[in-house]
Amino acid sequence: MYKFVARPLSRAASRRMLSTSSPASLPPLAHAYDAYEPAISATIMEIHHSKHHATYVNNLNACLEKAEEASKTGDANTLIALAPAIKFNGGGHINHTLFWENLCPAAESNPPTGDLAAAIDAAFGSFDAMKAEMSAKSVAVQGSGWGWLGYNKSSGSLEIATCANQDPLEATTGLVPIVGIDVWEHAYYLQYKNVRPDYVKEIWSVIDWGCAEKRFAAAK
Repeated sequence: MYKFVARPLSRAASRRMLSTSSPASLPPLAHAYDAYEPAISATIMEIHHSKHHATYVNNLNACLEKAEEASKTGDANTLIALAPAIKFNGGGHINHTLFWENLCPAAESNPPTGDLAAAIDAAFGSFDAMKAEMSAKSVAVQGSGWGWLGYNKSSGSLEIATCANQDPLEATTGLVPIVGIDVWEHAYYLQYKNVRPDYVKEIWSVIDWGCAEKRFAAAK
């Protein structure tokens, strides 16, 4: 997983971000593009993954290559100028990688169990109450962005947060991402037009709670 920090970076983090020895790459999906129908059409999945995510990856690698050269020459102006594009494209790569991982065919989507289920009940009262709150906040995102279920390491509890554009959750809020919903129009417009609430309602049927449980266990 790639971590790009929006706050001031440590020297070690800066070196990792500027290194092009292991460039970002488009991750393969765990299932075929049509595996998430009818919630998400095969056409949307193919365009979203092979076009939109691929663009973030390509732009990120181009920016990191320029940043590495600027770092070698001590060109601070260029590094500063590249920072917004690295944040946007790096965030797009992080967010979409997490998003693909937390999707599965509807037949494999089962409610959370164990520690994650207990944490959801403790934070929101019930699984349905969590989904209702996250749905409402995701739908209400102005313009483009993401809705997230995240883990707060300081409080040891789950929280719901939204992020604008491609701002990555952990770098922006400190919350560890557990489940994310992409509410950029490219994630749903070809199928749901401008009716974002319908898309958000349907996406719950293809959330991989097994993946979420693993993320929650690792976050703790």
